[in-house]
Amino acid sequence: MSDLISIKGGREGLRLRLDDVVDWQVLTDALAQQLAQKSGFFVGARLMLEIGDRTLNDAQMADLLGLMQQHGVLVESLGATARESRDAARASGLAARPLPRYAEPTAPASASEHDGMLVTRTVRSGQVLRHHGNITLIGDVNPGAELIAGGSVVVWGRLRGLVHAGALGNADAVVCALELRPTQLRIAEQITRAPDGAGRLSPETARIEGGRIVVEPWEGSKRG
Repeated sequence: MSDLISIKGGREGLRLRLDDVVDWQVLTDALAQQLAQKSGFFVGARLMLEIGDRTLNDAQMADLLGLMQQHGVLVESLGATARESRDAARASGLAARPLPRYAEPTAPASASEHDGMLVTRTVRSGQVLRHHGNITLIGDVNPGAELIAGGSVVVWGRLRGLVHAGALGNADAVVCALELRPTQLRIAEQITRAPDGAGRLSPETARIEGGRIVVEPWEGSKRG
């Protein structure tokens, strides 16, 4: 994402990790910029916030949570080394837990979009599957469901809901499905509706070419 902010995924869900050394105003400005630029990924997200060794008082904690809420992000818990930060989080109604010290006194490492998620189920209407890396789904995506990935999306089934690949800005991301009939298809900042000819049973893939989303047979998308 940036030199100061990284996002990871795990069994506990999404974790947003913030640099714990840079000036507070510089960090919050960078965070506001990233939340605005990557709104397609963050809006509606629920995540854990990690601030390492940084000490936050009640006012700073309120400002941080207000910034996240302003961009449609719900912080469910906070990880911090400093007891004062954990106390401020609990005073704001968050769960809080101690963290080991960051290994480096510099910016946290960027998340890899190749850190993939494999899911085997049907994503039903009203459900959102969100991951910072690639998503591979063995199953269907029903109308009203959403897949949001920082990387590419592969659906071994019917894709009939909303899909947003490259939601963290990766214009090289692709969307592949055995049946590609999305209500809305997004790759990075490009948006389209269901492609012409959607509904064919042949596998298809979508990618950005020439500044627009193009759809072609999955087999035909292979490049030498």
